[in-house]
Amino acid sequence: MNFPYPVLLCDIGGTNARFALAPSPGAPLRRGPHLKTAAYPSFEACLAFVTAQLGAPPRSLIACAAGPVEERGVKLTNAAWTIEGEAVAAHASLSQGLLLNDFEALALSLPVLQNDATLSIGPAFAKRAGLQLVLGLGTGFGAAALVALEGRHFALASEAGHMDFGPAGAEQAALWTHLDASAHGRISVETVLSGPGLARLHRARCAVKGEIAPDLDDIMLLEAAHGSPTGDEADTLRLAWTLVARLAGDLALALLAEGGVTLAGGVLPRMANFLDPLEFRAHFESKSPMAGLMRGVRARLITAEDCVLAGMAAIATAPRAYAIDYERRTWR
Repeated sequence: MNFPYPVLLCDIGGTNARFALAPSPGAPLRRGPHLKTAAYPSFEACLAFVTAQLGAPPRSLIACAAGPVEERGVKLTNAAWTIEGEAVAAHASLSQGLLLNDFEALALSLPVLQNDATLSIGPAFAKRAGLQLVLGLGTGFGAAALVALEGRHFALASEAGHMDFGPAGAEQAALWTHLDASAHGRISVETVLSGPGLARLHRARCAVKGEIAPDLDDIMLLEAAHGSPTGDEADTLRLAWTLVARLAGDLALALLAEGGVTLAGGVLPRMANFLDPLEFRAHFESKSPMAGLMRGVRARLITAEDCVLAGMAAIATAPRAYAIDYERRTWR
């Protein structure tokens, strides 16, 4: 199995699409444009623009996308694109291609994630044996795990963002009665813990107090919180961190993530100023009778951009180091 160079690396989210070109094995990546997914009618149209911008047609492509991948295709959960790998390969005259779920790709990026790209939450993060968990917020919510399989890296993708998500305690229960149900008519993780979910959470907090919430989307909410760190918007972000900590602890316990938990996504780094590590650890570890086990699970936040592109570049360089079913999933 090999990916002929140059290799185009693509990170396709519900809102943003990011690109880089790997010109040769181990060479520095050539950063490509950051684009809005909705600005293009299809992945092929976006790919044509990116290729023209980079000025070097790729021979291979490795992409990750925010949606459940079925063999060689994906329908983005929070955008209109459907990506069919074999059609993309034919359209772009590619020699090879591979499509990953976005958090599957993030999990596979953990082995090459640099310490200076992260912020430890509580005790210093150190690599330990065992399953690693990665989760985070963007236009939706994602989670995946990384395990060692016969000396190779194997990722377990998930759709954890679509699990039911309930309140803990009376205060949160009051909020839940005011949360807008998602388009699916129920409160899922993604309903609350996502970019749009933050806005829902803020409206619910205002409703509990008998106030009419200002018409804010998640970007405006973040801006307002940074402009007034003691205001209502900032308090909503602090509550969101509590919910992230609680859920991260639940998932870490479910999967016995002794290798650690990594938080990622486009939203959480922009909320870092409102993270209280002691509060986070308190909610993360509050899993009686397993609190002692949870105290040993380290957590960190990815603060650097585009780490997943470097992770996909590593797959292109050494594909045999990754336990991916290439025969079923590659495009050629």
